[in-house]
Amino acid sequence: MTLNGEKIDLRALEPEDLDFLYTIENNESFWEISHTQTPFSKYILKQYLENAHLDIYEAKQLRLLIEEKSTKKQIGMIDLFDFNPQHKRAGVGILIHPKFQEKGFASKALSILINYCFTHLNLHQLFANITLDNAKSISLFTKHNFKKVGVKKDWILSEGKFKDEVLYQLIKD
Repeated sequence: MTLNGEKIDLRALEPEDLDFLYTIENNESFWEISHTQTPFSKYILKQYLENAHLDIYEAKQLRLLIEEKSTKKQIGMIDLFDFNPQHKRAGVGILIHPKFQEKGFASKALSILINYCFTHLNLHQLFANITLDNAKSISLFTKHNFKKVGVKKDWILSEGKFKDEVLYQLIKD
């Protein structure tokens, strides 16, 4: 039960998650971190859910829903992207719905995902790309021993201004 925690579970996306996914993907405050510029239709998201069964080795990514164990409420999503089995690495992204932020859910989800990646996927390293002004994400990833390894200058254009993006890595001992 690697993807289960004490208070949350990470699980595959289901067709019933369409409304939650639609709400999250069309929340413009998340577009900067998801590199989105246009809204998603329910039709497109339904097609995405229909293909969400693809294996991580085929799709090179994995999106898991973060669900509160006791209430079965959808809290957010945690993603593996740029999965590279040859070099044993993947990127990590996490998004928590605003009403569930600052309650420790992101930390619990990241801890479960790290264990899953190093135990079941046999990865050597994980990485995260975080804008320099995203103090909550920097705090989250450094709490889980991700180390700052580089800065990409003027990497993200947001609201007419360029932002630096920091690369964090967690390398398995």
